[in-house]
Amino acid sequence: MNNSHPAFELVTSADIDSLGVRVEEYRHMTTGAQHLHIAADNPENVFLVALRTVPEDSTGVAHILEHTALCGSDKYPVRDPFFMMIRRSLNTFMNAFTSSDWTAYPFASQNRKDFDNLLDVYLDAVFFARLDPLDFAQEGHRLEFTEADNASSELVYKGVVFNEMKGAMSSVTSQLWHTLSKYLFPTTTYHYNSGGEPADIPKLSYEQLVAFYRSHYHPSNATFMTFGDIPAAEHQAAFEEKALHKFEKLDKTISVGREDRYQAPLKIEEHYPLSGEALKGKTHIVLSWLLGDVTDLEEALTAHLLTGVLLDNSASPLMKLLETTDLGTSPSPLIGLDDSQRELVFVCGIEGSERERADELEQQVLDVLKDVAENGIPYDQVEASLHQLELQQREIGGDGYPFGLQLILTALTGATHRGDAIGLLNIDATLEKLREQIQDPKFIANKARELLLENQHRVRLILSPDDQLAARHEQAEKDQLAQIKASLSQQEKAQIVETAKALADRQNREDDASILPKVGVEDIPAELPDVEGEAVELGPQKLTRYNAGTNGLVYQQLVCALPEFTETEKQLLPYYCQVLSEVGLGEKDYLQVQQWQTSVVGALHGFTSNRTAIDNLDHLSGHFILSGKALARNQDGLTELMQATMEQVRFDEHARIKELLLQTLARREQGVVGNGHALAMAAASAGYNLAAWESHATGGLLGLRNLKALVAGLDKEQGLQQLSDQFQAIHQKILAAPRQFLLVGEEEKIGDFSQALMPLTSQSSTSAANPAAPFERKRVEELWVANSQVNFCAKAYATVPMSHPDAAPLSVLSGFLRNGFLHRTIREQGGAYGGGAGHDSNIGVFRFYSYRDPRLGETLEDFDASLKWLAEENHKEEQVEEAVLGVVGGLDKPGSPAGEAKKNFHSGLYGRTHALRQQFRKQVTEVTLEDLQRVGTTYLDPSKASTAVVTGPQSSEVGAKLNLKEEKL
Repeated sequence: MNNSHPAFELVTSADIDSLGVRVEEYRHMTTGAQHLHIAADNPENVFLVALRTVPEDSTGVAHILEHTALCGSDKYPVRDPFFMMIRRSLNTFMNAFTSSDWTAYPFASQNRKDFDNLLDVYLDAVFFARLDPLDFAQEGHRLEFTEADNASSELVYKGVVFNEMKGAMSSVTSQLWHTLSKYLFPTTTYHYNSGGEPADIPKLSYEQLVAFYRSHYHPSNATFMTFGDIPAAEHQAAFEEKALHKFEKLDKTISVGREDRYQAPLKIEEHYPLSGEALKGKTHIVLSWLLGDVTDLEEALTAHLLTGVLLDNSASPLMKLLETTDLGTSPSPLIGLDDSQRELVFVCGIEGSERERADELEQQVLDVLKDVAENGIPYDQVEASLHQLELQQREIGGDGYPFGLQLILTALTGATHRGDAIGLLNIDATLEKLREQIQDPKFIANKARELLLENQHRVRLILSPDDQLAARHEQAEKDQLAQIKASLSQQEKAQIVETAKALADRQNREDDASILPKVGVEDIPAELPDVEGEAVELGPQKLTRYNAGTNGLVYQQLVCALPEFTETEKQLLPYYCQVLSEVGLGEKDYLQVQQWQTSVVGALHGFTSNRTAIDNLDHLSGHFILSGKALARNQDGLTELMQATMEQVRFDEHARIKELLLQTLARREQGVVGNGHALAMAAASAGYNLAAWESHATGGLLGLRNLKALVAGLDKEQGLQQLSDQFQAIHQKILAAPRQFLLVGEEEKIGDFSQALMPLTSQSSTSAANPAAPFERKRVEELWVANSQVNFCAKAYATVPMSHPDAAPLSVLSGFLRNGFLHRTIREQGGAYGGGAGHDSNIGVFRFYSYRDPRLGETLEDFDASLKWLAEENHKEEQVEEAVLGVVGGLDKPGSPAGEAKKNFHSGLYGRTHALRQQFRKQVTEVTLEDLQRVGTTYLDPSKASTAVVTGPQSSEVGAKLNLKEEKL
């Protein structure tokens, strides 16, 4: 049945039962624009428009254009419609992405009026962008004098993308990927960094940006993608009316061709900057292969299956090598199959190595592949990996990105390369074919030989640390700027001063926001969505079960109240949780257990949670959770595995425990520059109460430092034995703790699921932990030194718990300050990639933050200046309404069916009942400007703030001037 608009024609459609959706592909008859609609009984409607963007250099033209296109359009000629609409919307998602070969503009909303508003703004921004030169200067790059109106001062580069990419390229994982791509793809667009290399970004001219826009941002080069319960024809009517009727077909076809193949493997060595740390054992060695076409579904799934067989778990042959080899400390962060580009890329390798070990590692990897090619893999291991593919296909996500957006992004790769986009979602038939093919014992063996062993398009990359490289880069930038300044005429200097002034005037100008559409408080649904569970007896314990549309999966959790632990045990608890499901059980060693898990479950892991009381920040309680998920047919196996994990775990595999901690340390070290703002906020908050302190001391920067010390003490067997004994002591306390259960599954099977959990019941003999001793508060003033070219700044203030009447206005205040002051001063004027504020009622702390920030002291001053602005400026009530909408949108944001059930259960564990959350939401909608100014005065006194900054060695001197105590990781 064709339900399309007259301007569109139906190309093909398919029902995908495993996802509960119908996918329809349409073509716009005039321009050839593609529309892929995923029809679902889901009120969270998603829109995305993607353009194929194929840069031919590393100036970041596609990335800068993504930013600049959102800075005003023909219909909405305001300076910042994107961020202004965030404030005038109940969206559940708004963003824009630049990939290596596409740029996409997605949003999601559960409110139809809001959806239509956002669609109007997005379509105009993409197809009718103004591209003001001042926006290019702000978002991309510009020259400024350090004293903006003094042409005799030093020149510097500024720009949001320039600073964003300085931060992004501080990540070793990013450097690994972009360096590898440079050699894997010698002739196609993937050779270049689409985000932009900091050294190349200043080479991009405004004229080149405009030319790229005109050639790429056209409906003939676009894919429209929608998800939800709005019919395709209604979307198409909007596309046609608001944009498409103004265009003719573009003659030019933008595409990415297949890469030329090497006739022999390539061996490369490059370096990455590492300052302030010992260089020994910091080299990365990776091997990568270019495989087949991503649009060939059978080829792509076969590559995924082969990757799973080789790398799924610690018992997989290649992963076993990478985890246990003495040539490095752990597997590379860049490992597995990348299917986001025109051709598939397979990568494996190690970190924590030395350059001279590369030959030996390469030989070891090839030996594993030869063994697989000659002897194959046992059928049960191959079938277990195929089981994982099926489970990934069936699971309904939506706890990070909206579920609809996840499906859209899965299909986008096929659409970008004019392949079978629907096929990437509808993989059941191909899975069945693979299930038949793996009956042949030689199937995987032949694929290992064909795709890897005999594939000559292989690159070996050694990426070694260089403690002088960052200084050389910095000096090169200074020399270049000095050379530019020396060559400037007086007129050119005056132009730089004038541009800085014009940009500052533009940034400080208050645009007429009324030309943008909006929703208001009157559009907020009266009730917070609720998910109801049912409490039943399960032997001597309680089971809370939820009926949810889980598409053939079951989720279950064993939940224990945390008992009394020593301080040492508290520090070790995260690592106990990690090790619990990664070591042997009973007579099975960890390799056998890993294979058992892969064949039965989609995930099994332990973790802890804790919250303060709703009315007392000094009362902290917590739980240990063993969480698992599986296909419904495997629930008995899941329960058996969970029971064995609790009753038969063994902590005597010392080498395995050390290996796991080394891997954890490597991941956490690499995560600092990507998560620096959150780590800085945790450090700044740590002095206020026990909950905030424990967050910093386990998952934060202090926890990372403690983990380093722990790992350093494991070189001796005595240290490992002591750690093993400590894990066992923790486990015995958890075994004796009171337990209850959570179960999420489909209604018709929920009773059977409940009975299957009986083996997990037990008699507990101890009660939960006693309340902790009073916490001694202190101010924090710290500067944490990491391997970063940019700064992450935070200030924190003690406030109140969730049940306090001031918690609601404090939550609204965060958006009010961000919208009205911080976004302009920190991002637009300061050049940081992001900045804002937030209130965490669980720990009772209000926090300011900046992300990938070129400034330090000035940003801390801007945090304080925002409070002066709050108190002294004349504000409008509509600014309060915008901040209210932001908080409510966050509260109402839906998760997956299983995720909503789990959130409801765990909130209830800590007294965050639906009634309490509904009351808090109502208080948010009633916040006034007077409330905001009152709580600002009451709680946010800059003389009482705590400060923490994550930065690089280059900022030590600045930190000292600000009286920040330097802390080393």
